Amino acid sequence: MKVLVLCESLNENDSSGTKGRVGLLKSFVKAGFSVTALHYSQKDLEIEGVECILVKENKASLLFVLSRIQRLLFRWFKINISPTVDKLFGFPFGFFNDAKSLSKAVKKFKPYDFQMIWTLSKGDSYRSHKAVLALPQWHKKWYAYVHDPYPQQLYPRPYNFVPHGYRKKRYFFRAITQKAKRVVFPSLLLKEWMQSYFVDVKGKSLIIPHQLRSIPFSKRDLPNYFDTDKFNLLHAGSLLDLRDPKPIIEAYKEFLNKVPKAKNDSSLLFIGKTSVFTGYLLKQQSRIPQIYLSKDYVPFKNVYAMQQLASINIILEAKSEISPFLPGKFPHCVAANTPIFLIGPYYSECKRILGETYQYQFDFDDVDKLANAMVETYKIWQDDKEMLKLNRKDLIQYLSANHLKKVIDETSENLVV
Repeated sequence: MKVLVLCESLNENDSSGTKGRVGLLKSFVKAGFSVTALHYSQKDLEIEGVECILVKENKASLLFVLSRIQRLLFRWFKINISPTVDKLFGFPFGFFNDAKSLSKAVKKFKPYDFQMIWTLSKGDSYRSHKAVLALPQWHKKWYAYVHDPYPQQLYPRPYNFVPHGYRKKRYFFRAITQKAKRVVFPSLLLKEWMQSYFVDVKGKSLIIPHQLRSIPFSKRDLPNYFDTDKFNLLHAGSLLDLRDPKPIIEAYKEFLNKVPKAKNDSSLLFIGKTSVFTGYLLKQQSRIPQIYLSKDYVPFKNVYAMQQLASINIILEAKSEISPFLPGKFPHCVAANTPIFLIGPYYSECKRILGETYQYQFDFDDVDKLANAMVETYKIWQDDKEMLKLNRKDLIQYLSANHLKKVIDETSENLVV
């Protein structure tokens, strides 16, 4: 099966989303598909088994000129016309120019040479989707991948951001759900959430989770602040505005009070970019030397090595009634084969996948329960580190290329999800 993929980036160091997209391409190859990837990464990149073709920005266009004027007005004169442009057109001029550049690259290929065309996005940008939306000859083979709620005002509360031009963004996304052959989600809860806003999702959705990958690493990739001889609790990833780390901190304090010996051989690490919680965490770090907070972004190879060698990986979700997101780091935590501490709402895709009987999942107010889990796993770690395992073959299968191939192979014209 030949697959044409259109993606905004293959540079794994630019976002967690890109790491997930690269994982998907690698699974395509592992599943036996022939993959050609057109990417907009601004530099040549290679993925083993994938024909990677760099798409260059079209600079000979009025949209390019307008996009540069928009950017330079802000850089030189601090005049921000982006809100006005977004309200009028839904998107900045650069978005349209990038989408046209990507469309032009796709036009060099023929639909009859491929069984599928996949569009992969990054963050809240759907340039690749816009590009294929303008190419009706590809719509019957179009698999539109959607990794988060879109537009951003459709995020579940307490998220409350409303972007400029949100109405046009909703019309744009509705057109995607109407024209694409399949709308692909990494999460069942995300699919159900988006279907409640866009009825055309019903009958054409597929659920393909973020993929498990075999990524080489060694202890040489570990930063000097990560001591493998310690009981390490690791939260890797940015603490977004609504991912409050306070329950973890309070539980860790209680854990140290219950097991004073752990003050000498345990650590709690927060790795990622600065956030609104940085001040709070720095204050806690000054009081509790076992807490470590990275100063800023840490390269993926270093983070992945820490995840694989941590005693416990922590996934912290936003305090909300529902979390339809599947974090990009979820398969990395499964690959580590050590317990995952999940802190999130009752309705959570992570909780759905881990299962109702999974013992290390906590509500936001479960500080005592979380502290007791730290005590329990610490004692297991003390007795025999090899006993502290996740041991979930079902998760490995669910996140595998075999499962991806099965989902795609079972796709039929009459598929209803």
